[in-house]
Amino acid sequence: MAYPDASDRAESAGGTGRRRVLGLAAASLAVGHHWAAPAPAPAPVSALALAAGAALPQSWPLDVRAENARPGHPDWRITRTGAQHDIEGFADRTSILPGEPFTLRVSTTAPAYTVSAYRMGWYGGARARLVWRSGPLPGSRQPAPRTDPATRMVRTYWQPSARIHTSGWPEGCYLLRLDTRDGHAQRYVPITLRSRTTVGRTLFVNSVATWQAYNRWGGAELYQGSTGRKDSRSLAVTFDRPYANRKGAGQFMFFEAPLLALAERLGLPLAYATGVDVAREPELLRGAAALLSLGHDEYWSPEQRLHVTRARDAGTNLAVFGANCCYRRVRFEPSPLGPDRIVVCYKEDYARDPGFRRGLPPTQGFRDKPAADPESSLLGVIYEGYPVDAPYVVSNPGHWLFAGTGVRSGESFPHLVGVEFDRVNTAYPTPRPIEILAHSPVVCKGRRSHADSAYLTLPSGAAVFATGTMRWVEALDASGPSGKANHGLDGRTGRFTRAVTENVLRSFARGPSGGERPATDNVSAYYRAVRQ
Repeated sequence: MAYPDASDRAESAGGTGRRRVLGLAAASLAVGHHWAAPAPAPAPVSALALAAGAALPQSWPLDVRAENARPGHPDWRITRTGAQHDIEGFADRTSILPGEPFTLRVSTTAPAYTVSAYRMGWYGGARARLVWRSGPLPGSRQPAPRTDPATRMVRTYWQPSARIHTSGWPEGCYLLRLDTRDGHAQRYVPITLRSRTTVGRTLFVNSVATWQAYNRWGGAELYQGSTGRKDSRSLAVTFDRPYANRKGAGQFMFFEAPLLALAERLGLPLAYATGVDVAREPELLRGAAALLSLGHDEYWSPEQRLHVTRARDAGTNLAVFGANCCYRRVRFEPSPLGPDRIVVCYKEDYARDPGFRRGLPPTQGFRDKPAADPESSLLGVIYEGYPVDAPYVVSNPGHWLFAGTGVRSGESFPHLVGVEFDRVNTAYPTPRPIEILAHSPVVCKGRRSHADSAYLTLPSGAAVFATGTMRWVEALDASGPSGKANHGLDGRTGRFTRAVTENVLRSFARGPSGGERPATDNVSAYYRAVRQ
Protein backbone atom coordinates (compact mmCIF):
# COMPACT_ATOMS: atom_id res chain seq x y z
CA MET A 1 0.00 0.00 0.00
CA ALA A 2 3.00 2.30 0.19
CA TYR A 3 6.05 3.10 -1.88
CA PRO A 4 9.30 1.47 -0.79
CA ASP A 5 11.77 3.99 0.55
CA ALA A 6 15.07 2.25 -0.06
CA SER A 7 17.54 2.11 -2.92
CA ASP A 8 17.29 -0.53 -5.65
CA ARG A 9 18.67 -3.99 -5.04
CA ALA A 10 20.42 -6.29 -7.60
CA GLU A 11 23.68 -6.53 -9.47
CA SER A 12 25.06 -7.10 -12.97
CA ALA A 13 24.45 -9.22 -16.13
CA GLY A 14 24.91 -10.07 -19.83
CA GLY A 15 24.78 -12.44 -22.87
CA THR A 16 24.97 -12.79 -26.60
CA GLY A 17 22.77 -13.10 -29.62
CA ARG A 18 21.99 -11.95 -33.11
CA ARG A 19 18.55 -10.88 -34.30
CA ARG A 20 17.01 -8.43 -36.69
CA VAL A 21 14.90 -5.54 -35.48
CA LEU A 22 12.87 -3.16 -37.55
CA GLY A 23 13.00 0.45 -36.42
CA LEU A 24 9.61 1.98 -36.98
CA ALA A 25 9.01 5.69 -37.06
CA ALA A 26 6.77 7.40 -34.57
CA ALA A 27 4.55 9.21 -37.04
CA SER A 28 2.70 11.59 -34.73
CA LEU A 29 3.82 15.11 -33.95
CA ALA A 30 4.42 15.72 -30.27
CA VAL A 31 2.14 17.85 -28.14
CA GLY A 32 3.37 20.32 -25.54
CA HIS A 33 6.83 21.77 -24.88
CA HIS A 34 8.00 18.70 -22.92
CA TRP A 35 7.35 16.27 -25.76
CA ALA A 36 8.47 17.98 -29.00
CA ALA A 37 9.64 16.77 -32.45
CA PRO A 38 8.27 14.88 -35.41
CA ALA A 39 9.43 11.34 -36.06
CA PRO A 40 12.01 10.38 -38.69
CA ALA A 41 11.06 8.19 -41.61
CA PRO A 42 10.88 4.42 -41.05
CA ALA A 43 14.17 2.61 -41.47
CA PRO A 44 15.09 -1.07 -41.09
CA VAL A 45 18.07 -1.57 -38.80
CA SER A 46 20.12 -4.72 -38.33
CA ALA A 47 21.03 -5.86 -34.84
CA LEU A 48 24.65 -5.79 -33.79
CA ALA A 49 26.41 -9.13 -33.77
CA LEU A 50 27.70 -9.33 -30.22
CA ALA A 51 31.34 -10.15 -29.60
CA ALA A 52 30.66 -13.43 -27.83
CA GLY A 53 28.89 -14.88 -30.85
CA ALA A 54 25.41 -16.18 -31.54
CA ALA A 55 22.99 -17.33 -28.86
CA LEU A 56 23.04 -21.02 -28.07
CA PRO A 57 19.89 -22.99 -28.94
CA GLN A 58 17.39 -22.93 -26.08
CA SER A 59 16.53 -26.21 -24.41
CA TRP A 60 12.91 -26.61 -23.36
CA PRO A 61 11.88 -26.72 -20.65
CA LEU A 62 14.58 -24.41 -19.38
CA ASP A 63 17.50 -25.95 -17.50
CA VAL A 64 17.93 -23.21 -14.88
CA ARG A 65 21.26 -24.55 -13.64
CA ALA A 66 22.76 -24.71 -17.13
CA GLU A 67 21.40 -21.26 -18.03
CA ASN A 68 22.97 -19.70 -14.94
CA ALA A 69 26.29 -21.40 -15.65
CA ARG A 70 26.61 -19.17 -18.72
CA PRO A 71 28.68 -15.98 -18.35
CA GLY A 72 26.88 -13.03 -16.83
CA HIS A 73 27.53 -9.42 -17.77
CA PRO A 74 28.21 -6.77 -15.13
CA ASP A 75 27.15 -3.84 -17.32
CA TRP A 76 23.37 -4.23 -17.07
CA ARG A 77 22.83 -1.70 -14.32
CA ILE A 78 21.77 1.82 -15.28
CA THR A 79 24.46 4.37 -14.51
CA ARG A 80 23.20 7.39 -16.48
CA THR A 81 19.57 8.38 -16.01
CA GLY A 82 19.66 11.69 -17.84
CA ALA A 83 16.67 14.02 -17.56
CA GLN A 84 13.18 12.72 -16.87
CA HIS A 85 12.03 12.24 -20.47
CA ASP A 86 15.36 11.82 -22.27
CA ILE A 87 14.47 8.23 -23.06
CA GLU A 88 11.61 6.00 -21.90
CA GLY A 89 9.39 3.31 -23.32
CA PHE A 90 7.12 0.34 -22.82
CA ALA A 91 6.31 -2.99 -24.43
CA ASP A 92 2.92 -3.78 -25.94
CA ARG A 93 2.78 -7.04 -23.94
CA THR A 94 3.50 -7.71 -20.27
CA SER A 95 4.55 -11.23 -21.26
CA ILE A 96 5.09 -13.34 -24.35
CA LEU A 97 6.07 -16.92 -25.08
CA PRO A 98 9.69 -17.47 -26.15
CA GLY A 99 9.93 -16.94 -29.88
CA GLU A 100 6.97 -14.56 -30.07
CA PRO A 101 7.61 -10.96 -31.16
CA PHE A 102 6.60 -7.82 -29.31
CA THR A 103 6.61 -4.12 -30.10
CA LEU A 104 8.43 -1.38 -28.23
CA ARG A 105 7.13 2.15 -28.11
CA VAL A 106 9.95 4.55 -27.23
CA SER A 107 10.15 8.30 -26.78
CA THR A 108 13.55 9.99 -26.69
CA THR A 109 15.20 13.36 -27.25
CA ALA A 110 18.13 11.56 -28.87
CA PRO A 111 18.35 10.97 -32.64
CA ALA A 112 19.21 7.31 -32.04
CA TYR A 113 19.18 4.68 -29.31
CA THR A 114 19.88 0.99 -28.75
CA VAL A 115 18.01 -1.79 -26.94
CA SER A 116 19.80 -4.41 -24.83
CA ALA A 117 17.84 -7.43 -23.56
CA TYR A 118 19.07 -8.73 -20.19
CA ARG A 119 17.71 -11.95 -18.76
CA MET A 120 17.70 -11.54 -14.97
CA GLY A 121 18.89 -14.34 -12.69
CA TRP A 122 22.03 -15.33 -10.78
CA TYR A 123 24.87 -15.89 -13.27
CA GLY A 124 27.60 -16.28 -10.69
CA GLY A 125 26.55 -13.11 -8.91
CA ALA A 126 26.35 -10.95 -12.05
CA ARG A 127 22.55 -11.13 -11.75
CA ALA A 128 21.82 -10.93 -15.49
CA ARG A 129 22.94 -12.09 -18.93
CA LEU A 130 22.88 -10.06 -22.13
CA VAL A 131 20.80 -12.14 -24.54
CA TRP A 132 20.52 -9.66 -27.42
CA ARG A 133 21.39 -6.11 -28.45
CA SER A 134 20.03 -4.04 -31.31
CA GLY A 135 21.90 -1.79 -33.65
CA PRO A 136 21.18 1.93 -33.63
CA LEU A 137 17.47 2.70 -33.95
CA PRO A 138 16.01 6.07 -35.01
CA GLY A 139 14.78 8.08 -32.03
CA SER A 140 11.94 10.61 -31.80
CA ARG A 141 9.77 12.39 -29.26
CA GLN A 142 6.32 10.86 -28.89
CA PRO A 143 3.11 12.77 -28.07
CA ALA A 144 2.28 13.83 -24.54
CA PRO A 145 0.00 11.48 -22.57
CA ARG A 146 -3.70 12.13 -22.22
CA THR A 147 -5.91 11.69 -19.18
CA ASP A 148 -9.32 10.04 -19.45
CA PRO A 149 -11.81 12.41 -17.79
CA ALA A 150 -14.04 9.63 -16.46
CA THR A 151 -11.36 7.53 -14.73
CA ARG A 152 -8.37 9.93 -14.64
CA MET A 153 -6.38 7.15 -16.31
CA VAL A 154 -3.17 8.36 -17.93
CA ARG A 155 -2.46 6.71 -21.28
CA THR A 156 -0.19 7.26 -24.26
CA TYR A 157 -0.99 7.18 -27.94
CA TRP A 158 2.53 6.41 -29.12
CA GLN A 159 3.49 4.95 -32.45
CA PRO A 160 5.53 1.71 -32.65
CA SER A 161 9.27 2.22 -32.52
CA ALA A 162 10.72 -1.29 -32.93
CA ARG A 163 9.49 -4.83 -33.48
CA ILE A 164 11.58 -7.24 -31.39
CA HIS A 165 11.87 -10.93 -32.26
CA THR A 166 12.71 -13.33 -29.43
CA SER A 167 13.68 -16.53 -31.23
CA GLY A 168 16.26 -18.29 -29.07
CA TRP A 169 15.61 -16.18 -25.96
CA PRO A 170 15.18 -18.41 -22.88
CA GLU A 171 12.06 -18.02 -20.77
CA GLY A 172 12.50 -15.81 -17.74
CA CYS A 173 12.30 -12.26 -16.41
CA TYR A 174 13.86 -9.61 -18.63
CA LEU A 175 14.87 -5.99 -18.37
CA LEU A 176 15.33 -4.26 -21.69
CA ARG A 177 17.73 -1.35 -21.33
CA LEU A 178 17.23 1.64 -23.60
CA ASP A 179 20.43 3.64 -24.17
CA THR A 180 20.59 6.93 -26.06
CA ARG A 181 23.25 6.66 -28.72
CA ASP A 182 25.19 9.57 -27.17
CA GLY A 183 25.37 7.64 -23.87
CA HIS A 184 23.59 10.38 -21.95
CA ALA A 185 20.49 8.53 -20.72
CA GLN A 186 19.24 4.99 -19.99
CA ARG A 187 15.93 3.45 -18.91
CA TYR A 188 14.53 -0.05 -18.38
CA VAL A 189 11.50 -1.73 -19.92
CA PRO A 190 10.45 -4.98 -18.16
CA ILE A 191 8.97 -7.96 -19.98
CA THR A 192 8.44 -11.61 -19.04
CA LEU A 193 9.08 -14.52 -21.38
CA ARG A 194 6.54 -16.80 -19.83
CA SER A 195 6.68 -20.58 -19.59
CA ARG A 196 4.49 -22.84 -21.69
CA THR A 197 3.97 -25.21 -18.77
CA THR A 198 4.48 -25.21 -15.02
CA VAL A 199 4.26 -28.98 -14.51
CA GLY A 200 6.71 -30.05 -11.82
CA ARG A 201 8.14 -26.55 -11.56
CA THR A 202 8.09 -23.62 -9.15
CA LEU A 203 6.30 -20.67 -10.72
CA PHE A 204 7.85 -17.21 -10.27
CA VAL A 205 5.02 -14.70 -10.73
CA ASN A 206 5.78 -11.06 -11.58
CA SER A 207 3.28 -8.82 -9.76
CA VAL A 208 2.72 -6.50 -12.72
CA ALA A 209 -0.75 -5.29 -11.66
CA THR A 210 0.76 -4.01 -8.42
CA TRP A 211 3.65 -2.40 -10.28
CA GLN A 212 1.13 -0.55 -12.41
CA ALA A 213 -1.04 0.46 -9.43
CA TYR A 214 1.93 2.43 -8.03
CA ASN A 215 3.12 3.84 -11.36
CA ARG A 216 2.76 7.63 -11.35
CA TRP A 217 4.09 8.14 -14.85
CA GLY A 218 2.08 10.96 -16.41
CA GLY A 219 0.96 12.23 -13.01
CA ALA A 220 -1.51 9.72 -11.58
CA GLU A 221 -1.87 6.18 -10.23
CA LEU A 222 -4.35 4.34 -8.02
CA TYR A 223 -3.40 6.31 -4.88
CA GLN A 224 -3.03 9.93 -5.91
CA GLY A 225 -3.06 12.17 -8.94
CA SER A 226 -2.26 15.68 -10.05
CA THR A 227 -3.25 17.33 -6.75
CA GLY A 228 -1.34 14.83 -4.64
CA ARG A 229 -4.60 13.85 -2.93
CA LYS A 230 -6.72 10.72 -3.07
CA ASP A 231 -9.60 12.51 -4.79
CA SER A 232 -7.42 13.01 -7.88
CA ARG A 233 -6.24 9.40 -8.13
CA SER A 234 -6.87 7.21 -11.14
CA LEU A 235 -9.72 4.71 -11.01
CA ALA A 236 -7.96 2.65 -13.67
CA VAL A 237 -4.36 2.47 -14.86
CA THR A 238 -2.85 1.11 -18.06
CA PHE A 239 0.25 -0.78 -19.15
CA ASP A 240 0.29 1.50 -22.22
CA ARG A 241 2.86 3.82 -20.66
CA PRO A 242 6.38 3.61 -19.18
CA TYR A 243 7.08 3.01 -15.50
CA ALA A 244 8.14 6.11 -13.59
CA ASN A 245 9.65 4.24 -10.64
CA ARG A 246 12.93 2.33 -10.37
CA LYS A 247 14.37 3.74 -13.60
CA GLY A 248 11.56 2.19 -15.61
CA ALA A 249 11.66 -1.26 -13.97
CA GLY A 250 8.47 -0.89 -11.94
CA GLN A 251 8.82 -2.74 -8.62
CA PHE A 252 10.82 -5.63 -10.06
CA MET A 253 14.30 -4.70 -8.85
CA PHE A 254 13.30 -4.01 -5.26
CA PHE A 255 10.60 -6.59 -4.50
CA GLU A 256 11.43 -9.43 -6.91
CA ALA A 257 14.98 -9.54 -8.31
CA PRO A 258 16.72 -10.65 -5.06
CA LEU A 259 14.43 -13.68 -4.77
CA LEU A 260 14.84 -14.50 -8.46
CA ALA A 261 18.62 -14.47 -8.04
CA LEU A 262 18.43 -16.84 -5.07
CA ALA A 263 15.99 -19.23 -6.76
CA GLU A 264 18.11 -19.39 -9.91
CA ARG A 265 21.31 -19.85 -7.89
CA LEU A 266 19.74 -22.97 -6.36
CA GLY A 267 19.15 -24.34 -9.87
CA LEU A 268 15.60 -25.44 -9.05
CA PRO A 269 13.16 -26.15 -11.90
CA LEU A 270 11.47 -22.78 -12.41
CA ALA A 271 8.66 -21.43 -14.56
CA TYR A 272 7.84 -17.77 -15.20
CA ALA A 273 4.61 -15.80 -15.64
CA THR A 274 2.84 -12.62 -14.61
CA GLY A 275 -0.25 -12.31 -12.46
CA VAL A 276 -2.13 -11.40 -15.65
CA ASP A 277 -1.14 -14.76 -17.15
CA VAL A 278 -2.32 -16.63 -14.05
CA ALA A 279 -5.66 -14.84 -14.34
CA ARG A 280 -6.03 -15.41 -18.08
CA GLU A 281 -5.01 -19.09 -18.31
CA PRO A 282 -7.07 -21.46 -16.13
CA GLU A 283 -4.77 -24.42 -16.84
CA LEU A 284 -1.44 -22.63 -16.35
CA LEU A 285 -0.99 -23.86 -12.77
CA ARG A 286 -1.97 -27.45 -13.45
CA GLY A 287 0.77 -29.67 -12.05
CA ALA A 288 2.89 -26.83 -10.65
CA ALA A 289 5.00 -27.81 -7.65
CA ALA A 290 4.78 -24.35 -6.10
CA LEU A 291 3.81 -20.75 -6.76
CA LEU A 292 5.85 -17.82 -5.43
CA SER A 293 4.12 -14.58 -4.49
CA LEU A 294 6.82 -11.92 -4.24
CA GLY A 295 7.53 -8.91 -2.04
CA HIS A 296 4.55 -6.74 -3.02
CA ASP A 297 1.67 -8.61 -4.64
CA GLU A 298 -1.34 -6.56 -3.61
CA TYR A 299 -3.59 -6.38 -6.68
CA TRP A 300 -5.30 -9.59 -7.91
CA SER A 301 -8.26 -10.24 -10.16
CA PRO A 302 -10.94 -12.71 -9.00
CA GLU A 303 -9.78 -15.05 -11.76
CA GLN A 304 -6.21 -15.04 -10.52
CA ARG A 305 -7.34 -15.79 -6.99
CA LEU A 306 -9.66 -18.57 -8.18
CA HIS A 307 -6.92 -20.25 -10.20
CA VAL A 308 -4.37 -20.04 -7.37
CA THR A 309 -6.92 -21.40 -4.87
CA ARG A 310 -7.74 -24.32 -7.16
CA ALA A 311 -4.05 -25.09 -7.62
CA ARG A 312 -3.42 -24.97 -3.87
CA ASP A 313 -6.36 -27.28 -3.29
CA ALA A 314 -4.92 -29.68 -5.89
CA GLY A 315 -1.54 -29.84 -4.14
CA THR A 316 0.45 -26.82 -5.36
CA ASN A 317 2.44 -25.20 -2.56
CA LEU A 318 2.18 -21.43 -2.10
CA ALA A 319 4.96 -19.24 -0.70
CA VAL A 320 4.18 -15.59 0.12
CA PHE A 321 7.42 -13.65 0.49
CA GLY A 322 5.77 -10.33 1.29
CA ALA A 323 2.80 -8.79 3.04
CA ASN A 324 -0.44 -7.21 1.79
CA CYS A 325 -0.81 -10.06 -0.74
CA CYS A 326 -4.13 -10.44 -2.59
CA TYR A 327 -5.57 -7.40 -0.80
CA ARG A 328 -7.23 -5.55 -3.70
CA ARG A 329 -9.69 -7.01 -6.18
CA VAL A 330 -9.17 -5.66 -9.71
CA ARG A 331 -10.52 -6.21 -13.20
CA PHE A 332 -8.43 -6.44 -16.34
CA GLU A 333 -9.78 -4.75 -19.47
CA PRO A 334 -8.43 -4.36 -23.02
CA SER A 335 -6.72 -1.28 -24.37
CA PRO A 336 -6.18 -0.39 -28.04
CA LEU A 337 -2.93 -2.40 -27.85
CA GLY A 338 -4.46 -5.68 -26.71
CA PRO A 339 -6.27 -7.64 -23.98
CA ASP A 340 -5.71 -7.18 -20.25
CA ARG A 341 -3.83 -3.89 -20.63
CA ILE A 342 -5.96 -1.88 -18.16
CA VAL A 343 -6.16 -2.48 -14.40
CA VAL A 344 -9.46 -1.25 -12.95
CA CYS A 345 -9.77 -0.58 -9.20
CA TYR A 346 -12.34 1.94 -7.98
CA LYS A 347 -11.77 1.03 -4.28
CA GLU A 348 -14.26 2.89 -2.07
CA ASP A 349 -15.85 4.38 -5.21
CA TYR A 350 -16.74 0.92 -6.51
CA ALA A 351 -20.42 1.82 -6.94
CA ARG A 352 -19.41 4.28 -9.67
CA ASP A 353 -17.71 1.54 -11.67
CA PRO A 354 -19.66 0.79 -14.88
CA GLY A 355 -18.52 -2.82 -14.61
CA PHE A 356 -20.02 -3.16 -11.15
CA ARG A 357 -23.26 -1.68 -12.45
CA ARG A 358 -23.28 -4.42 -15.10
CA GLY A 359 -23.05 -7.07 -12.38
CA LEU A 360 -19.28 -7.64 -12.26
CA PRO A 361 -17.50 -8.00 -8.87
CA PRO A 362 -16.70 -4.73 -7.08
CA THR A 363 -13.12 -3.54 -7.58
CA GLN A 364 -12.20 -2.86 -3.95
CA GLY A 365 -10.62 -4.74 -1.05
CA PHE A 366 -11.32 -8.47 -1.11
CA ARG A 367 -12.45 -8.34 2.52
CA ASP A 368 -14.88 -5.46 1.98
CA LYS A 369 -18.64 -5.62 1.48
CA PRO A 370 -20.68 -6.11 -0.67
CA ALA A 371 -18.62 -9.12 -1.83
CA ALA A 372 -16.45 -9.80 1.21
CA ASP A 373 -13.96 -12.63 0.67
CA PRO A 374 -10.97 -12.02 2.96
CA GLU A 375 -7.59 -13.06 1.62
CA SER A 376 -6.94 -15.10 4.78
CA SER A 377 -9.01 -17.98 3.37
CA LEU A 378 -6.27 -18.43 0.75
CA LEU A 379 -3.16 -17.37 2.66
CA GLY A 380 -3.84 -18.15 6.31
CA VAL A 381 -2.65 -14.67 7.24
CA ILE A 382 -4.36 -11.33 6.63
CA TYR A 383 -3.08 -7.82 6.03
CA GLU A 384 -3.05 -5.76 9.20
CA GLY A 385 -1.46 -2.36 8.65
CA TYR A 386 1.05 0.25 7.48
CA PRO A 387 3.52 1.72 8.34
CA VAL A 388 5.65 -0.24 10.79
CA ASP A 389 9.34 -0.75 11.48
CA ALA A 390 10.02 -3.46 14.05
CA PRO A 391 12.27 -6.42 14.88
CA TYR A 392 11.30 -9.85 13.58
CA VAL A 393 10.99 -12.14 16.64
CA VAL A 394 11.37 -15.92 16.29
CA SER A 395 8.90 -17.82 18.48
CA ASN A 396 9.10 -21.38 17.11
CA PRO A 397 12.83 -22.03 16.53
CA GLY A 398 12.51 -25.81 16.24
CA HIS A 399 10.41 -25.64 13.08
CA TRP A 400 11.99 -27.24 10.02
CA LEU A 401 11.83 -23.96 8.11
CA PHE A 402 14.41 -22.56 10.54
CA ALA A 403 16.79 -25.50 10.09
CA GLY A 404 20.38 -24.39 9.66
CA THR A 405 19.79 -20.89 11.04
CA GLY A 406 20.72 -21.62 14.66
CA VAL A 407 18.04 -19.26 15.91
CA ARG A 408 16.73 -19.38 19.47
CA SER A 409 13.30 -18.55 20.87
CA GLY A 410 12.95 -14.80 21.25
CA GLU A 411 15.87 -14.03 18.95
CA SER A 412 15.17 -10.95 16.88
CA PHE A 413 16.28 -9.32 13.65
CA PRO A 414 16.02 -5.51 13.70
CA HIS A 415 13.90 -3.75 11.07
CA LEU A 416 12.89 -6.95 9.27
CA VAL A 417 9.18 -6.27 9.93
CA GLY A 418 8.03 -3.43 7.69
CA VAL A 419 6.78 -1.42 5.99
CA GLU A 420 3.50 -3.39 5.92
CA PHE A 421 2.66 -6.52 7.88
CA ASP A 422 0.29 -9.49 8.07
CA ARG A 423 -0.85 -11.59 11.00
CA VAL A 424 -2.97 -14.61 11.83
CA ASN A 425 -6.43 -13.37 12.77
CA THR A 426 -9.13 -15.98 13.33
CA ALA A 427 -11.81 -13.30 13.27
CA TYR A 428 -11.47 -13.87 9.52
CA PRO A 429 -11.74 -17.22 7.72
CA THR A 430 -8.52 -19.08 8.55
CA PRO A 431 -7.70 -22.58 7.27
CA ARG A 432 -6.31 -24.94 9.90
CA PRO A 433 -3.93 -26.30 10.98
CA ILE A 434 -1.77 -23.19 10.90
CA GLU A 435 1.48 -22.85 12.80
CA ILE A 436 2.93 -19.50 13.86
CA LEU A 437 6.73 -19.42 13.51
CA ALA A 438 7.53 -15.81 14.36
CA HIS A 439 5.38 -13.47 16.44
CA SER A 440 6.72 -9.92 16.30
CA PRO A 441 5.29 -7.07 18.40
CA VAL A 442 4.55 -3.93 16.37
CA VAL A 443 2.98 -0.55 16.94
CA CYS A 444 1.07 0.75 13.93
CA LYS A 445 -0.42 4.24 14.10
CA GLY A 446 -0.46 4.02 17.90
CA ARG A 447 -2.12 0.59 17.99
CA ARG A 448 -0.30 -2.50 19.30
CA SER A 449 -0.42 -5.69 17.29
CA HIS A 450 1.82 -8.52 16.02
CA ALA A 451 3.26 -9.55 12.68
CA ASP A 452 3.21 -13.32 12.13
CA SER A 453 5.18 -15.67 9.95
CA ALA A 454 3.01 -18.74 9.52
CA TYR A 455 2.99 -22.22 7.97
CA LEU A 456 -0.32 -23.74 6.86
CA THR A 457 -1.08 -27.20 5.51
CA LEU A 458 -4.17 -28.41 3.65
CA PRO A 459 -5.98 -31.69 2.91
CA SER A 460 -4.54 -31.66 -0.64
CA GLY A 461 -1.07 -31.98 0.85
CA ALA A 462 -0.18 -28.44 -0.19
CA ALA A 463 1.57 -26.12 2.21
CA VAL A 464 1.46 -22.33 2.47
CA PHE A 465 4.27 -20.25 3.96
CA ALA A 466 3.78 -16.53 4.59
CA THR A 467 6.54 -14.26 5.91
CA GLY A 468 4.14 -11.62 7.28
CA THR A 469 6.47 -8.75 6.31
CA MET A 470 7.12 -6.79 3.14
CA ARG A 471 10.88 -6.50 3.77
CA TRP A 472 11.71 -10.19 3.37
CA VAL A 473 12.82 -10.06 -0.28
CA GLU A 474 14.81 -6.88 0.30
CA ALA A 475 16.58 -8.58 3.21
CA LEU A 476 17.84 -11.39 0.95
CA ASP A 477 20.46 -8.95 -0.38
CA ALA A 478 21.53 -7.64 3.04
CA SER A 479 25.20 -8.49 3.49
CA GLY A 480 27.03 -5.80 5.43
CA PRO A 481 26.38 -3.43 8.33
CA SER A 482 22.95 -1.91 8.74
CA GLY A 483 22.33 1.46 7.17
CA LYS A 484 19.67 3.93 6.17
CA ALA A 485 19.77 2.83 2.51
CA ASN A 486 18.63 -0.70 3.37
CA HIS A 487 16.19 0.04 6.23
CA GLY A 488 18.84 -1.01 8.75
CA LEU A 489 18.91 -4.63 7.56
CA ASP A 490 22.31 -6.17 8.25
CA GLY A 491 24.31 -9.18 7.10
CA ARG A 492 23.07 -11.34 9.95
CA THR A 493 19.48 -10.72 8.81
CA GLY A 494 20.47 -11.48 5.25
CA ARG A 495 21.98 -14.84 6.21
CA PHE A 496 18.86 -15.72 8.20
CA THR A 497 16.36 -14.84 5.47
CA ARG A 498 18.41 -16.58 2.79
CA ALA A 499 18.62 -19.79 4.85
CA VAL A 500 14.87 -19.85 5.55
CA THR A 501 14.05 -19.02 1.93
CA GLU A 502 16.28 -21.85 0.70
CA ASN A 503 14.48 -24.26 3.04
CA VAL A 504 11.12 -23.12 1.65
CA LEU A 505 12.17 -23.29 -1.98
CA ARG A 506 13.87 -26.70 -1.78
CA SER A 507 10.98 -28.32 0.10
CA PHE A 508 8.21 -26.74 -1.97
CA ALA A 509 9.96 -27.66 -5.25
CA ARG A 510 9.59 -31.36 -4.39
CA GLY A 511 5.79 -31.16 -4.48
CA PRO A 512 3.10 -31.10 -1.78
CA SER A 513 4.96 -30.38 1.47
CA GLY A 514 2.01 -30.64 3.82
CA GLY A 515 1.78 -34.42 3.76
CA GLU A 516 5.43 -34.90 4.64
CA ARG A 517 5.58 -31.94 7.01
CA PRO A 518 2.13 -31.16 8.43
CA ALA A 519 1.59 -27.99 10.42
CA THR A 520 1.06 -28.29 14.17
CA ASP A 521 -1.64 -25.79 15.01
CA ASN A 522 -0.47 -23.44 17.76
CA VAL A 523 -2.69 -20.39 17.28
CA SER A 524 -4.19 -20.75 20.77
CA ALA A 525 -0.75 -20.20 22.26
CA TYR A 526 -0.71 -16.70 20.78
CA TYR A 527 -4.31 -15.58 20.40
CA ARG A 528 -7.58 -16.17 22.18
CA ALA A 529 -10.20 -18.04 20.18
CA VAL A 530 -12.52 -15.74 18.25
CA ARG A 531 -15.99 -16.70 17.11
CA GLN A 532 -16.42 -16.22 13.38
